[in-house]
Amino acid sequence: MSDFTLGDLMQIVESRTSANAEKSYTKSLLDAGMQRCAKKFGEEAVEAVIAGMQGDRQALRNEAADVLYHLMVVLKSGGVSLQDVMDELQRRSAQSGHEEKAAR
Repeated sequence: MSDFTLGDLMQIVESRTSANAEKSYTKSLLDAGMQRCAKKFGEEAVEAVIAGMQGDRQALRNEAADVLYHLMVVLKSGGVSLQDVMDELQRRSAQSGHEEKAAR
């Protein structure tokens, strides 16, 4: 099994932008706009938190997958590239979390 990356996931989201909304859930979310995309992301994030708090590893794994997918959709809807996010993470990792937070 090959390693599936967030980049692979983002490429799938990107490829669905030209799909038919009746056949593509991704396209239907993007067509509905940022508010709908963000709402779905938030719902999935809450479900992941609940699964984590309940100690349900399988549910947490599944909800985490939903969170990552919906995050890619939100990024696409907002015009933010995954590379921009990765660059920001790299910049932040050059210092401790406490230092980075204090600098904001």
